[in-house]
Amino acid sequence: LEAILILAAVTASFRGANVQHRRPVLAGALVAFGASVITWVAAGAVLQQFSGLGMRLEAITGFLAVIVLLIVLNWFVHKVYWSGWIAKHNRRRKEVMGGAGLGVLIGLVALGFTSVYREGFETVLFLQNLRVTVGSAVVLEGVAIGLALTAVAGTFVFILQRKLPYKKMLIVTGVMIGFVLVVMVGGTAATFQDLGWLPKHELGADVIPGWVGAWFEIYPTWETIGAQVLAAVFVIGSYYAAEQIQHRRAAKRGVPVAVKAEAPPEPVGQPSP
Repeated sequence: LEAILILAAVTASFRGANVQHRRPVLAGALVAFGASVITWVAAGAVLQQFSGLGMRLEAITGFLAVIVLLIVLNWFVHKVYWSGWIAKHNRRRKEVMGGAGLGVLIGLVALGFTSVYREGFETVLFLQNLRVTVGSAVVLEGVAIGLALTAVAGTFVFILQRKLPYKKMLIVTGVMIGFVLVVMVGGTAATFQDLGWLPKHELGADVIPGWVGAWFEIYPTWETIGAQVLAAVFVIGSYYAAEQIQHRRAAKRGVPVAVKAEAPPEPVGQPSP
């Protein structure tokens, strides 16, 4: 969904005579999707070589997935809020369009490819951890459902292309990633406890229903819940830390910091009362 939002934002200006430029971008996106599938197969083959580790492999892949998610979310917050992620892709598009001939074609294909493959690579890492835990069949069922819903959402996104608040929609996808992080942290911490790598102190019987653990990996132990809280604090804290850093840098450069308006601006050319 995140990749679709980026592609839609980048290609929204390809209208009229420029509509033909959408094709190489979408072709690059399709190649990236195929490359993501190949990456899934390759990663599965590599992990198969370590299947003898048993539950330890589950713990290791879960830990690596959590680290990647923490990095991705921290990067996501900074890019979406401070660096203008979509604006960056649009600048790349303008730079590519400034060229001519084969260079433009290659640049547009590369733009579509990179917009999708980064998301595909991350997704492969998360899904491989799930595959190690519960097997391929149920994971592929979930992938099929996710792709179907993404196709439906993507259809509406491209129909409404120029009228959508892309930044707000990307923030929603960021919240979804944060939810995935909390779930994966809980499951990984529970696996660490089963292996004896993490202590286990129960909160008490019937404090958290069993279905909550089955669906959201929230278990009635101080360690698992504490790990999930720390993960959430890290992500939320990185947002506020980035905000403070930006304000301080602006102040050092003598740039006024934006503040929320308390009244609408005065009409141009009319004296204030």
